[in-house]
Amino acid sequence: MILDDRLGRRHASRLGLRLTGTFGVLLAAKKVGLVTEIAPLVDALGENRLYSSPQLRALVLERAGER
Repeated sequence: MILDDRLGRRHASRLGLRLTGTFGVLLAAKKVGLVTEIAPLVDALGENRLYSSPQLRALVLERAGER
């Protein structure tokens, strides 16, 4: 299940569902070779009102090997 809403994630977790957020999907896509870099996608999400903290952005890009 893909879910980024905090309350929704909490309820899904209580139900024992495995969760993946948007950044998790991007990291998985890079890992299997569907995309070569995720930084432009992360930036585009921010430009389209998906807020993430600078710290989260840095962590995601570090995990993707892009920092």
